[in-house]
Amino acid sequence: MTQQASQRIGFIGLGIMGAPMAGHLLEAGHQLFVNTHGNTPEPFISRATICASPVEVARQADIVFVMVPDTPDVEKVLFGEPGREGVAAGLSKGKIVVDCSSIDPIATKGFAQRIEALGCGYIDAPVSGGEVGAKAASLTIMCGGDEGIFGRVRPLLEKMGKNVTLVGGVGDGQVCKVANQIIVALNIAAVGEALLFASKAGADPAKVRQALMGGFASSRILEVHGERMIKRTFAPGFRISLHQKDLNLALQSARSLGVALPQTAGAAQLMNACAALGHGQQDHSALVRALEALAQHTVAPD
Repeated sequence: MTQQASQRIGFIGLGIMGAPMAGHLLEAGHQLFVNTHGNTPEPFISRATICASPVEVARQADIVFVMVPDTPDVEKVLFGEPGREGVAAGLSKGKIVVDCSSIDPIATKGFAQRIEALGCGYIDAPVSGGEVGAKAASLTIMCGGDEGIFGRVRPLLEKMGKNVTLVGGVGDGQVCKVANQIIVALNIAAVGEALLFASKAGADPAKVRQALMGGFASSRILEVHGERMIKRTFAPGFRISLHQKDLNLALQSARSLGVALPQTAGAAQLMNACAALGHGQQDHSALVRALEALAQHTVAPD
């Protein structure tokens, strides 16, 4: 077994994305120490060490991955809350924290400063690719941090993703992820509008999608999410509620930068409408439901 395969790795957050990501590290032969909110899924019960708290993960592992939903969740995991210590309390000099969550870039820089003050490294490494990409180890991983620290964690990230890029300093990975979520949201909205238009006009949206897949309008969103819209398969790979959070980050950051993002604001309102209609826990391709509600017409029958 190689030195790389014998590393002591912590993973906090075994949800829709975190579980398959951590599973790839387990399959690679690493010794895993895990903590998650709720029930611990298999195969971690039998093959990993289950820790009672984030601080225990940090005490046991040399590199700690975090994959939780939002900025306040990361802060609680890292720095604790009343009656519960966080990762920082269990770190010793030379250890590394890798945050794969999608959170506020400005808060990320503050978190990194506090971790680095302990003599430890910090990489922000948000991911894109959804549940499908997490399971296939084909995620795009956008990283911010010191180049030397990145070099130490890159082999681990490459077990989870195919496109692993150091974008710049701490926080730049999160900036890149926000940009990614803007593009994805606008593409989902465009595909939804196009298929809704086609269906309302009397054309078969499945055949329209098939035709468009061979032209300049072809995209991964049209391929995957367009099919979801037609087949009405909205089980979450990436939930509306999480994309709401990411677009809110985009608009908050844009406000502080003095940048107008009118199309992003429109997509955010469609996400809000979906949540108001009770679809917040569905896949973000269900954004089309907001457009359908406005048109009083569905792309295809439910």
